[in-house]
Amino acid sequence: MLRTRNTLPEAIRSRSVALLNRHLSAAIDLHGQLKQAHWNLRGPSFIAVHELFDKIADEAQAYSDKIAERAAQLGGAAEGTIRVAAERSFLLPYTLGVAGEKEHLAAVSGALAVFGEGVRKAIEEAAGFGDADTADLFTEVSRGVDYELWLVESHLGQG
Repeated sequence: MLRTRNTLPEAIRSRSVALLNRHLSAAIDLHGQLKQAHWNLRGPSFIAVHELFDKIADEAQAYSDKIAERAAQLGGAAEGTIRVAAERSFLLPYTLGVAGEKEHLAAVSGALAVFGEGVRKAIEEAAGFGDADTADLFTEVSRGVDYELWLVESHLGQG
């Protein structure tokens, strides 16, 4: 840990950095999965879903930045290479190949749901060990992921 004038105790900052890095890997993986779906999508609503996946991929990339920058603010190092993300992500691997809208929508909604669940657990974990600001960051991410999941599920017509 780097020295910082951040007043959180180093033990809390270290725990937060580890938690943030776990979710950084998943956010990077989520971004990659969304781009995979975006590139390989086929179907009658192609342009709408294609653009939706691209928009959500941009949001996932923004989550990565916020998570990584919080780790740095706390005096830690963001561990966000593709290799690290692939090794540490808690998301299920994305099935490769061209597929129809429904298949990609189902896969993307599953990835968003798992990521959202992990983020909600991170809120509780960070709050539990005393880092309200990291919990707040994860709350912000959670709200965004829930919104994006709603958009994707709306295309599936589930009611």
